[in-house]
Amino acid sequence: MAEIKFIVVLGIMVVSANAAEVARKPNIVLVLTDDQGYGDLGCHGNPIIKTPALDRFHSQAVRFTQFHVGTTCAPTRSGLISGLHCNSAGVWHTIGGPALLRQGVATLPEILRNRGYATGLFGKWHLGDDYPYRPQDRGFDETVYHRGGGLTQISDYWGNDYFDDTYLVNGKPKAFKGYCTDVFFGEAMKFITAHKDEPFFCYLTPNAPHLPYNVEKKYRDLYTDQDLPEDRKRFYGMITNIDENFQRLEDLLRRLGLEEDTIVIFMTDNGTAQGCDQDEDQFVTAGFNAGMRGRKASPYEGGHRVPFFFRYPAGGIDSGKDVQSLTSYVDVLPSLLDFCGIDAPQTEGVSLRPLLEGRPASKDWKNRVVVTDTQRIVHPIKWRLSSVMKDNWRLICGRELYDLTTDPEQRKDIAAQHPNVVTELRAEYEKWWALFSRQFNEVSPTHIGSEKCPQVDLTTQEMRNDDSDAVWNQGQVRSGQRCLGWWDVYAEKAGSYEITLRRWPAEAGHAIRDGIQGMDIGAVPDELLAQSTIGWYRDGVAVDVYGAALKIDTENWYQDLDEQAKAAAFTVKLQPGPHRLRAWFSGGNDVRTATVMSPYYVTIKRK
Repeated sequence: MAEIKFIVVLGIMVVSANAAEVARKPNIVLVLTDDQGYGDLGCHGNPIIKTPALDRFHSQAVRFTQFHVGTTCAPTRSGLISGLHCNSAGVWHTIGGPALLRQGVATLPEILRNRGYATGLFGKWHLGDDYPYRPQDRGFDETVYHRGGGLTQISDYWGNDYFDDTYLVNGKPKAFKGYCTDVFFGEAMKFITAHKDEPFFCYLTPNAPHLPYNVEKKYRDLYTDQDLPEDRKRFYGMITNIDENFQRLEDLLRRLGLEEDTIVIFMTDNGTAQGCDQDEDQFVTAGFNAGMRGRKASPYEGGHRVPFFFRYPAGGIDSGKDVQSLTSYVDVLPSLLDFCGIDAPQTEGVSLRPLLEGRPASKDWKNRVVVTDTQRIVHPIKWRLSSVMKDNWRLICGRELYDLTTDPEQRKDIAAQHPNVVTELRAEYEKWWALFSRQFNEVSPTHIGSEKCPQVDLTTQEMRNDDSDAVWNQGQVRSGQRCLGWWDVYAEKAGSYEITLRRWPAEAGHAIRDGIQGMDIGAVPDELLAQSTIGWYRDGVAVDVYGAALKIDTENWYQDLDEQAKAAAFTVKLQPGPHRLRAWFSGGNDVRTATVMSPYYVTIKRK
């Protein structure tokens, strides 16, 4: 029997047909790009973008033309990895507590590792920076990744700018040479080579083409002659760089003799972030969006319909064919496990294997209902930015109804003409909402004092509060933007804990009050930095603070700040169990009352 191997590209996973029938389990490589939309590919009709490798892959793959995901990064990633809708998985935001994959949720890498797979993640995780939410805590053996939702965000290593950056290797910082996408593909290829003789799951998730749109000049210059906004030239250049790296991956599989028995999948995590302009009603006014209304974070089609390409030559899935059935990101996990012959845990998706193998679709596919939404707030709101989909019907926010058969751009609301359809789709939403709404008040605490993670590094990116206010990128740190809130922590052991508060991260080395000028880390030429990035990276204001305060549950601690102090450290005794931690720097004469700002960085170690 031929060996079966699987590859996942841009958010698609692959699994073997039946483990009992093959000499070896299939490999899986999943590649998921960040903020690239359905229209950001030449094969989907974009007349400008250069994506020859992905266009060629499209011609060899089964293409799902109605594949839908969450409308932003972390929600989609939670559904892919768990087979649960993002709200069920506890991830309905990109920052704060609602961006942490709930404890106890089974993940694809955990399931595969338990069946003998080597598992690796390379790129973006975005489902938790601290224990027990890190990728190495959720089933990955080998990891090379950045913290947070993107490079230059607050929990990312200070001064990263896409070039010669520092990433975490199995949780430890390591400096790399080269452009970020090249590094992540290169590390993934090393992983594949090292594990070519055993089953492996490679989850390849470049942060590109997420902003800031920093890219090598040669890629940006491919679009110099086009009448495009500057950021779109860079955005397209980042995608062309991805395309070149995808070809490198394909070439490696061929050289290693893995191509025939490998499933390769390509997908993206949400609608385009920069491929088109839109007006206040989210109708496209410039650029290319494959005829769809809406971009990233939109409930309209352009916010959540994405590419999903699947190729598996040994399984007869290697010729260009479109599948128009309504499908979802929660279908990826059960599909892959089906091909692998592994029983799936309870999921909210269904296996796509019958559609991939060209078997007659049952009436269930015709009647299927798929729902997606955008919350991005602390407390979810029913019907908020939602799309209920059945066949060609789209119910938006529980009110607007569109028929894509006659109105693919969703321009004419026909809810009044079809009240029965509205009633039916509203009822389907109610069933969907009931799946997870009881979980909205559950807390996902960061664990401290664990032998598995002696030091926890909290940031305001995962701070909790009641209004979604958070400092989440390094530009906000530089500008001294104020935010207040708390962290939920769980002490695994009783004892003394050292809690250190900082305005600047430890690797930056500045005093709490200090302002800085210019890029204190990194030396990238201005011509490579996107205009939006310059505002994030240049300089840093001084803050007029004189004291530091810590509050855990109902107990408080205070101390004055020396002018040269780089941090404020407290030693406190904690009992095992949950705690709520607040901290702040203060101005004026009374540290106890004059709250100014939360520290952006909080380190906790059990002594």
